Amino acid sequence: MKTWTRTVFILSLAGFCFSGYMSAVKFFSGTCAFSEPCPYFLGYPACWYGFVMYLAMFVASFLAVFKKMPATLMLKMNVAISALGVIFSGSFVAQELLASRITGTLGLSTCAYGLIFFIAIFVLSLMAFRKSKRPLR
Repeated sequence: MKTWTRTVFILSLAGFCFSGYMSAVKFFSGTCAFSEPCPYFLGYPACWYGFVMYLAMFVASFLAVFKKMPATLMLKMNVAISALGVIFSGSFVAQELLASRITGTLGLSTCAYGLIFFIAIFVLSLMAFRKSKRPLR
């Protein structure tokens, strides 16, 4: 379980840093990072929502790595949050695909990278449950 927990921790840290950078650029400069169009949800930039979701997964993973939270609880939280993240970022990626704007300064759009991280965390968290042989409740 240690390897799974650390891997999820590293991925959530990477997502936290990436979305944190984009959120900070938007907050302090008013422009979107990497010269991309900035998608909005309920009047706020999508990267701010991603930042909050990655922050929650990072905190849960951090607590689990340092034995302040049971790893199974962290995995349950990360499955739920990352599933929400897949739906959230996936909807923006679908819109980008329909508008033929999936490419960006970094190769793919930032929403696509967010989706990749959410999918990776979701899959790894589910695999960790299977390894631990504890059912989801």
